[in-house]
Parts: sequence; structure tokens; C-alpha cells
Amino acid sequence: MDVLARANARAAAGEQVLHLEVGQPATGAPAAVIAAAQAALAQDKLGYTEALGTRPLRARIAQHYRDQYGLTLDPRRVVVTTGSSGGFVLGFLAMFDPGDRIAMAAPAYPAYRNLLMALGLEAVELQARAEDRWQPTPALLETLERPVQGLLLASPANPTGAVLTRQELAALADWARANRVRLMSDEIYHGIEFGPRATSVLEVDDEAVVFSGFSKYFCMTGWRLGWMIVPPDLERPVERLAQNLHIAAPTLAQQGALVAFDCRDELDANVRRYAANRALLLESLTRAGAPNLVPPDGAFYLYVDLGLGDSIAWCERLLDATGVAVTPGMDFDPARGNHTIRLAFPGSTEEVAEAAKRIENFLR
Repeated sequence: MDVLARANARAAAGEQVLHLEVGQPATGAPAAVIAAAQAALAQDKLGYTEALGTRPLRARIAQHYRDQYGLTLDPRRVVVTTGSSGGFVLGFLAMFDPGDRIAMAAPAYPAYRNLLMALGLEAVELQARAEDRWQPTPALLETLERPVQGLLLASPANPTGAVLTRQELAALADWARANRVRLMSDEIYHGIEFGPRATSVLEVDDEAVVFSGFSKYFCMTGWRLGWMIVPPDLERPVERLAQNLHIAAPTLAQQGALVAFDCRDELDANVRRYAANRALLLESLTRAGAPNLVPPDGAFYLYVDLGLGDSIAWCERLLDATGVAVTPGMDFDPARGNHTIRLAFPGSTEEVAEAAKRIENFLR
């Protein structure tokens, strides 16, 4: 956000900015979603829904898991949330007590760490390796000196775009069961893959908790609508928390999201654009001699270890010299992020191509 503010100040002064710092789709919601929301505005009073979401939307999300993953879910396990961020708050509060320790890989989405800290929980960051595609492994978890109560996965991950294979997920689920650890998976980037379909953790562990939503693949960031899949023992605790914390997710967004799953042609066209942008950046950085490139399997991020000494200062120099805004790795890995940057590539291919050329020249 600090990078975005600096970039916006540059743009306000009349200078060009190419945005590779913000992790949101460049396109808006599908046309059918907008039409459904407009119809709801005209016909519906838009009062509160049930705390866990409208029953039709919860049933449609359950159908999505049947269609995409071959899973049969009781819609009662579906919790509609105020963005996936709202799901994290509900889930962490329902599953853990103050002082509990939650393991996750570093680099990681910084809000995990910050939300856990705000709730009196401890984020235990495992120093994942590039050769493991920045993902946790059972061997890495065995290095923990003290027990943890939770394990949070992300696949595809922010900032790396790394996807855990079914075998890798199964091994992590086995470790969690053996150690009586609550397993959670952030799957908000499912649908944005550059190879095989990402596996849901529910395919290997039906007791795991899933966080997901409409922001990334469905291009509905500002609609603030997400969902959780919870095991039966969490259904009522999460419902009680939701009733008190936010009453219900936005009603208008729920009305629109009901048709989002029927817009795959439009949404998959976006994914093809992301794939083209990914290829442009990888080719350009390879020509520039960037070391340790780990191609992303999904999402729309490229995490690059440039061996920097101060990634924040480097990103500021890049913006000042080229007009390209990227994110320093310190957000994602406080211990090692001074060496790394994250490039977000959900924008237009023309913009990403120009940014790639400028970064390549700057590196040279």
C-alpha cells in the first residue's frame, strides 16, 4: 500500500506509472454479475441475509465443489463471508485460543501474520526454500521446536504463485493429523492456474478448513465477498461469531455472485491473459540475468530473488527511474525479504510488456 501511495503521487504529478504492485484483477466483475446486481437493486429491499449467507448462494457454492473437484458438500458447511479476509477472522477466532501458534510458510501474504497477531495468536513462519517452490514440507515442519495448533497453507500462494500438488497436500494433511494440528488452506486463487487444476485440500482431508472467495478468479475484489468451508464441529461457533461481528455479508454482492459460476468463458479469457503476461515477464527477466527464477504455477504473481540488500530502496529507485511500481519482499518475508520483490501481472498485456522492458533495462 505504501508503494501504491508513492505511485499515485507520481501519477498525480502527471508522470506515467505502470502498476505491477497491486494484487487485483485489472478487469471488473463479469457482465452477468453486474446485471444480476442491477436487477436486485431495482427489485429487492436488500435487507440482512442469514449470518452464513443466502441459502441459494451457499447451495451454489456447494455445487461448485461438486462440479470442479468431485466433492459432495452439505451446504450447511458453507459460510459466506465479507471477503476471504472476513473468513480469516471468523475462522481464527473459532478455531484457536489466545497464545496458540499457527505455522505457515514464509514468504506469505502479510495479512495472515498481522491478523493472527491482532487476535493474540502467534504466527510461526517457516523459512521455505526456492527449491521447494517456497511451500512448506513435512520435513520443514519437523524442525519446529515447539508444538503448533494450526497449519495454514496457500495454494496457489501469494506472493509466489506456487501450487501444492495433490501428493504434497496429502503429505501435509497426514502430518497435521498425526500431530493433532488444525489444517487450513487459503484457496482464493483457485481457477488461476497455468498447468493442472489446483487440488483443494478437501480432496485429501474432509476435516480441513478452506478460505476462498470471489475476489481473484471472479474479478469481484470490491464486492467484498468470500466463503469458508468448515467441518461440522465449527458450523455453529462460526455462525455465532458471524452474527455478532458483522451480521451478514453484503446482500447486493451475494445476489450478484449467484450467477458468477456461470461466467467461466469470460473469466477464463482473463486467465489466458495472465498466462501471456507471465510468459513475457519470465522471458524478460531471464534475458536480464535474474537468478533463482521460480515460475509461478498459478495466481498472478512472480516472486523474484534478486539478491538485493534493501528491496524497499530498490523498488523506490525502480519507480523513480522507470515509472514501474513493484512490491518489495519485506511485506512477505521479514527475515529475507530485503533480497526479493513481487511482480503482479493481472493488467493488460501491453502494460505488462512495457513494464517488463523497463525492468529488464533497469536490471542491466
